[in-house]
Amino acid sequence: MNSTAGPLIIIGGHEDKEDSRVILKEVARHLQGEKLVIATVASHAPDGYFQSYQEGFEGLGVGELVELYVDDRAEAQDEKTLKVLAGARGVFFSGGDQLRISSQIGDTPVERRIREIWETGGVLAGTSAGASAVSDTMLVKGPSAESHRVGDLHMAPGLGLVRDVIIDQHFAERGRIGRLLGAVAESPRVLGVGIDEDTAAVLEADTFRVIGSGAVYVVDAEGVTRSNIAEARSHCALSIFDVRLHVLGHGDSFDLPTRRPCSTAQS
Repeated sequence: MNSTAGPLIIIGGHEDKEDSRVILKEVARHLQGEKLVIATVASHAPDGYFQSYQEGFEGLGVGELVELYVDDRAEAQDEKTLKVLAGARGVFFSGGDQLRISSQIGDTPVERRIREIWETGGVLAGTSAGASAVSDTMLVKGPSAESHRVGDLHMAPGLGLVRDVIIDQHFAERGRIGRLLGAVAESPRVLGVGIDEDTAAVLEADTFRVIGSGAVYVVDAEGVTRSNIAEARSHCALSIFDVRLHVLGHGDSFDLPTRRPCSTAQS
């Protein structure tokens, strides 16, 4: 990551907006009272998303709160759309379909301006689809709550803010361990990161720390000694040996370059 970049707050979805609001408070803390843009680009029907965040951030010391939405890619090249981001200290991608984020704003003036905000110290957050979109490769589609079947996984290029990581969300709630194992079996150099609901990985420099009520799962296939991903027939169950799994709770952290966790007690 760029040494001048701000934090990436990568959220597994359904973050608390009413009670403790741990994750929203973390976003607000980094904003320091300045403007936040809620990007509802991922949704096919954004009605209600912005209002829910208006209510969620109420009383947390956030400055101006505005919505960014584009119906099609042409709007992401329009000067009027770009003006929504003027003076923003942060951008928060809401949930929906991660392919809408990459296809509607990828390599447009809007995407470049969002990247500029983050690279100059602003905060960038994404929940659910917005979380998956920050990596260079996105997990787009694959069955949940069952063993991974070879050939069932669909991936696509993301925004590339985090390299060599694949992110999945709503992780424990939707039983997505199988498809994340499938993703790292296809590309063992990448780390698979699964994030539970109301949980976030706060990435600063090359280390992330976990906040929220759930867990973050890190699947490391670097030491795998065998998998059938290349030879098995389509829809055969995935076989993979010697994969490493870390489960991190609130306060734990993980160093990406060394691929090692650090517990709260050790920090």
